[in-house]
Amino acid sequence: MNQYTQEHTHSYYAASAHGLAPFPTLTEDLVADVCVIGGGFTGVNTAIELAQRGLSVILLEARRIGWGASGRNGGQLIRGIGHDVSGFARYVGAEGVRYMERAGGESVELVGRRIRENNIDCDLRWGFCELANTPAQYAGLKAEHAQLIESGYAHETRLVEPGQISQQVVNSDLYAGGLIDMGSGHLHPLNLVLGEAQLAQSLGVRIFEQSPVLELVHGSTVQVRCAAGTVRAGSLVLGCNAHLEELEPKLSGKVLPAGSYIIATEPLSPELAAQLIPHNLALCDQKVGLDYYRLSADRRLLFGGACHYSGRDPRDIAAYMRPQMLKVFPQLAAVRIDYQWGGKIGITANRFPQVGRLGQHPNVYYAQGYSGHGLNVTHWCAKLLGEAIHAGHSQGFDVFSAVPHMTFPGGRALRSPLLALGMLWYRMREVLG
Repeated sequence: MNQYTQEHTHSYYAASAHGLAPFPTLTEDLVADVCVIGGGFTGVNTAIELAQRGLSVILLEARRIGWGASGRNGGQLIRGIGHDVSGFARYVGAEGVRYMERAGGESVELVGRRIRENNIDCDLRWGFCELANTPAQYAGLKAEHAQLIESGYAHETRLVEPGQISQQVVNSDLYAGGLIDMGSGHLHPLNLVLGEAQLAQSLGVRIFEQSPVLELVHGSTVQVRCAAGTVRAGSLVLGCNAHLEELEPKLSGKVLPAGSYIIATEPLSPELAAQLIPHNLALCDQKVGLDYYRLSADRRLLFGGACHYSGRDPRDIAAYMRPQMLKVFPQLAAVRIDYQWGGKIGITANRFPQVGRLGQHPNVYYAQGYSGHGLNVTHWCAKLLGEAIHAGHSQGFDVFSAVPHMTFPGGRALRSPLLALGMLWYRMREVLG
């Protein structure tokens, strides 16, 4: 299986996608207020935000809309931005931290609103449970639940005791409790980004696929050169995330592309599906190499995880992931695996998204490094970019861009192996502890 062709990977999402008709390739020289590079959630939603504010936008995608993580991910729409934003108070102050915490919930609501107002058919289903692997983790979920109540979180949440998990949440004996959040949920991510691309086009955004950018020429007007055409624009947005590569090395070194993998079973019977996940929740545990899983609209189990930092994908994803699935659901030993795929997510050193302007080029904006929270955070960062580019400033943009981000050590050749060693230490500590 070649994940890196110009077409979509052979995933369940691609096989069940709506509206895969291609957009044209750039073959002429064009001018716009803003050029957006990247046809995932970041780029498409930034284009929407800008077009809604009256700016002319051209979007360039090297492959297909949703080709990268936006069209391959686990489809879990989960509250939260970053892993623990309280540590950023020294950069953004207490009010900035409160803004980040509010954004964690409001970003999910933003996605739900975009789907609802534009009738995007992407199998949205509300309900998520965060699973504790240990009693200590369950104690942490209790504290999180208390904090949600204290903050006035607008959606139903409830703790699930260890003895209730298998009956109420997931038919497995692995877990020490859980926290249900009915303000989070799951959906078909490729159909979401394809629907959003159609929305962007209806707003006047000109979208070009199969148009990789070969060169950026900076200045008061940015020139974006592709093989058969050039875009000139007053502002540029880089929304390539884990696939930025060497287009802008100062940014690519701050994001580590990490592999994540998913398998999809054959469709399960209604009885078996209801036995496995009684209320059709999205589920995710808290291991270092976490498991995340859910049911699709046609009752397949989509089971993902095994985040790899080495830069090398398993030769046989199904053979690699199936044992992980059977640890949770041994009753699926005879079930067929119909799809297997992987992709790259962008990891930052502090697990917080990177949003800002490019140093010496203030008309170049970027957002990247969502560290596993991409479905909601991309949409929020797109909103911040739209505000900042249109109005010249944005409170949220200023808060997010105030957080500093380190460049991973080791250069392009060594940064992945070095981080892989570090993550191995954490996993060993988890197993031994």
